[in-house]
Amino acid sequence: MKIELLEQLERLKQKDTDSRSSLLNKGMLYGVYAQVMQDVHRDNAFALDEIISIHGWPGISEVGLEGCRVSWLIAQHSNCTPELQRKFFNYLSEAANIGNAPVKQVAMLTDRIRFNEGKPQIYGTLLDWNEKGEFTCEIEDPQKNNELREKVGLPPLEQATREHQKDVEAEGGKPPENYTAYKKAVLDWAKSVGWQ
Repeated sequence: MKIELLEQLERLKQKDTDSRSSLLNKGMLYGVYAQVMQDVHRDNAFALDEIISIHGWPGISEVGLEGCRVSWLIAQHSNCTPELQRKFFNYLSEAANIGNAPVKQVAMLTDRIRFNEGKPQIYGTLLDWNEKGEFTCEIEDPQKNNELREKVGLPPLEQATREHQKDVEAEGGKPPENYTAYKKAVLDWAKSVGWQ
């Protein structure tokens, strides 16, 4: 196990966690993607890219399961850097193919990228409010969704949705008051960083 690498990853995760907690305490976590959070996500993405250039993907064999989860989390949050998020997806997929990362992580990063690109998700792991105020997502093949989720170790969508919505609401998350303005802001942001 590469302890120094694990510690480096943990420091990056802590920056993410601290920023999220600060925004949550100020009631600013949900709605707009705060610039301070974007900055942390961008900085962490560049740091992970540098780590990969030296060590390759920090997978289970290098940093243990928890360290691998931290690597995935940084990749999952690298929304502001589309090229890097796609690059991380390729590295993570290769690691999962040889058992050096959980396939569940690949599934969630797949959905994150598709969501950012404005495409329906495969697994339904990224949930948001719709125009009716429901917590949901657009899925490419709803008939096969739970079967696909089971194959990668995810619980049924209905169960995951209930649990996630409960967590979000406990933190003060709620449907946007002006859904049209909210969706426009999301699309404008996606275009501004190069997703769409």
